[in-house]
Amino acid sequence: MPRFVAVLLLAALVSVQADVFFHNPRGSNNRLNGNLTNRKSNNRMFDSQNNNKGGYNAGDAKSTPAAKEEGQYRMKYFASGSSGKSHMTVEWTNQHGCGGNANVNCNVVLQYMCQPDSVTATGNADTFRNGFEPAKQAYGKHTDLNEKKSRADRRKFNSVKPERGVHEKWDWYDKCFARERNAGLFTADQQLKADNGLGYSSSIYTRQNKNGGRSGYECPEERDYYPYWHPSPWKDIAVLVDDKNLCGYYQSESYNVQQKYECVEQYPDGSGRKHWSRWNNEQDCTSNGGQWLAFTNYLEKAIQFTSQAECQANSSNGIQYVWGRPEGEEDEQCLVALDAPDCLVSPTTRVNHLGNTPDGEASRYEWTLPYFPSGETQRCVMRIRYNITTGDYNPQTTDSNSNGDASPVKNDPDVDIVAGVQLSLAVNTAQYGRTFQDRSHAMLMMPRPAGLESSTIYNLNVRGKRGNLQQTIPAVEYDFIPNNLEINDGDLVHVQWTGSNTHNNNNAGNAGEGRAGSDRSNVVQLEDRLKNYPLSFEETTMWTNAHVKWIYFQDTPSITAKDLVINLATSGYYQCEKTATCGDESIETKVAANKALNKDMNNAPASYGGALIQFPSGEYFYMCTRNNNFTNRSQKGRLLVKQQQ
Repeated sequence: MPRFVAVLLLAALVSVQADVFFHNPRGSNNRLNGNLTNRKSNNRMFDSQNNNKGGYNAGDAKSTPAAKEEGQYRMKYFASGSSGKSHMTVEWTNQHGCGGNANVNCNVVLQYMCQPDSVTATGNADTFRNGFEPAKQAYGKHTDLNEKKSRADRRKFNSVKPERGVHEKWDWYDKCFARERNAGLFTADQQLKADNGLGYSSSIYTRQNKNGGRSGYECPEERDYYPYWHPSPWKDIAVLVDDKNLCGYYQSESYNVQQKYECVEQYPDGSGRKHWSRWNNEQDCTSNGGQWLAFTNYLEKAIQFTSQAECQANSSNGIQYVWGRPEGEEDEQCLVALDAPDCLVSPTTRVNHLGNTPDGEASRYEWTLPYFPSGETQRCVMRIRYNITTGDYNPQTTDSNSNGDASPVKNDPDVDIVAGVQLSLAVNTAQYGRTFQDRSHAMLMMPRPAGLESSTIYNLNVRGKRGNLQQTIPAVEYDFIPNNLEINDGDLVHVQWTGSNTHNNNNAGNAGEGRAGSDRSNVVQLEDRLKNYPLSFEETTMWTNAHVKWIYFQDTPSITAKDLVINLATSGYYQCEKTATCGDESIETKVAANKALNKDMNNAPASYGGALIQFPSGEYFYMCTRNNNFTNRSQKGRLLVKQQQ
C-alpha cells in the first residue's frame, strides 16, 4: 500500500448542484461546433461537472461553419513585452456563491498551459487542439506492468486521433492510470474501485470519480485536488480564496515555485525512461528500483543556455532562469522560471445565482499575460477550477483515518431532531465537496509588433452567444468585455472577437437578428450610452487621430481612419474603402462584383481578426448594430482615455 501523503486540499465538502462557466475567454464546457441546446459530450476534453447547456462553440473564421479545424478562428493575444504589460479581463460565473459568503467556503484557481506554436502540427499526437470531431480521444488501456516501450508507443499511436481535441497528453493520462492513488485522502463512505486492471487502485479513482470515468486525457486525482503533490502540465495564474490566511500556503506550495517529485523508472530492455511508474512515494519507488526525482515547472525552455552555470548567470532584467527537469522529461535543462500565483480574496457572489458581484459585474480577474523571452508564438489553453467546501469538519486535518464508518458525513443520513422526530438529509458524499471546472478553446499568445515592447496593451473582446436570456443561460447574451475600459493616453487597445455559425440550439430558440444560429459583432460609435443610433463617420470623434499600430491583414498598417471605421463596422468583411489600399477586400471591388455586405451582416465573418489601436484622449461610447435590441439586449461599451497630467 502507498504511504500516507498529507496535503491541504481544495476538494473538501459541501452538497450542491453547482457550476462554473468561463465567459472571457469563451469557455467550451466541452462544446466544439454543435448546434444542440446541450453539449454532445460531457467528457470530450475534461470533466467539468457542469450543466450540459453551458458553454460556447469554437469560433469560425468565416461566415459559414468551418469544414475542418483550420477553418476555426483561434483568438490571438499579444504577450507582455520586456517592459510593457498586456492585460486580459478574465470573466466567469459560478452558481453556488463565493467570496464573503457565510453559506459556503470556496476557492477559485486560474491556470494555463502553453506549447510553442512552431512545433505543433495536425498529425502530432501531443499538439494542443480543439479538434473537429466532437468525441473524446480513445485510450488503449495499460494492461501489463512489464510492457516494453514499443507496446506503449503502439497504444498511444492507436489511441490519439488527429481530428479530436487534445489538452493534456496521452502520456499524462497513462501515467495517472498506472500510478497508485494517494490512499491518505479522505474519501468519506465512498467505495473507490480497488483494481484498475493492473491489480491495485490508481490515481484515476477519487471520491468524485469512484469508478474511474475518463474525460479526455485529464488525470482525475490532479483535477480534484490542489495543490497537487506530483508534477503537472498546468501553470498557476491566481488562487482566489475566501480566507486570505491560506494565501501563504497556496503560493509556497504552487508547482510554479515548488518542485514536485515522482518516481522514474527505466524500461528493463534498455529502451529508455518510462513515462509512468506504479509508485507514488519515495520509499516504494526506491525499494522497487526507481529514482525519486524532482521536477520543475517553467514558462518556456531557454535552449540557448546549455549548462547550469550559464543558465543561472543570465538571470536579469526581470527574467529568472532556473536549472531543472521538465515534467515528462529525463534531463535537466535551462528553464524560464514562473512567479508564484497571485492570491486574492475571491469576488463575492450570491448562493444559487449565476450572476454579478456587488459591483454589478460578473466575477473577474485582470490577468497580466506572460512575457516569453524567446519571442515565439505560443499555443495555450486556460482552465478555471471552482471548489466549494463545508465547515462540517476540518478539511485540513480530516484524512483517510475518517473513511468508511468513521466518516463524519454519510450518504443520505437520517438525523434526530427531537425524540420521535427523524428527518432525512440530501447528502451525496461523492458530491459533498466538489470541484467544477471550465476551459477555453485553444488560443495563441503572439510576440508584439516591433517597437511596441514597452507599450501597455488592453484586450477588448466580445462575450456571449446568440439567443435571449432563457435560451443562452448558463451562457450569457452578447456584450463587450470589458464594457467599461479606462486606460491612459498612449496605451493600446487590441480589439478582437470570435463567434460561431452554429449557435442555433437545434431550432429550440435563438432570438436575434440576421441568420439563425449565427454570432456577429461590430463596432460603431455612439454619442452616448443612452442613444441607439450610431454616428456617421463625419460625426465621429473616436477615430480622429487614432493610430493603428497593427491590423490582422497588414503588419505595417497604412489604412486611414475611414478605413478603420469600415473595417470594424463590417467585422472585416470590407478591409478598407479603395481597391488601391486593400485590393479585392475593398468596398470598391466587392460592390462592383455584386458582393456587397448584407445589412444584417449575414455574410460577414463570425470572428474579427484584430486591430491594435492607440486612441486619442477622451471619452467614447460604441455599440454593435446587430445585437443592440432595445429592452432586452444591449451590446454597448465605453472607452475612457485619460490624458496624462
